Amino acid sequence: MKSLKKQRRIQIIALAAVALIVSTALIGYAMRDGINFFRAPSQILAEPPGPTEVFRIGGLVAEGSLMRGQGESIRFEVTDGGGTVPVVFTGVLPDLFEENQGMVGTGSYINGVFEASEILAKHDETYMPAEVVDALKEQGVYQEPET
Repeated sequence: MKSLKKQRRIQIIALAAVALIVSTALIGYAMRDGINFFRAPSQILAEPPGPTEVFRIGGLVAEGSLMRGQGESIRFEVTDGGGTVPVVFTGVLPDLFEENQGMVGTGSYINGVFEASEILAKHDETYMPAEVVDALKEQGVYQEPET
């Protein structure tokens, strides 16, 4: 009788281990497209990502680079002081989007141009995403906001 209880206990533990492994694999599979890594323009120029990789880029919108095309197509450049990457975005920009301000975009780097699917801008006068601040500090360009 004791061996039957022991065998049942081993079966339950084995089944729980298999369920844990399967659930972890399913969670990892589901999140593979939801994780977007952040890169600064100088990092993109140093090690260009593949055209199928979706990631986030951040920095300052370069002064004089904002050009509106026909329809909703917008071109501009994003810089961190060490590198400048051209960006193309089709859609409506956030109200607070302007030159010399921080931005973060999600998209892919294709043929030397970042094709953005989403653009985020600062939400008040002093806010800038932490990743952008870190990248600008690394390049020696970041200036503390005046209070």
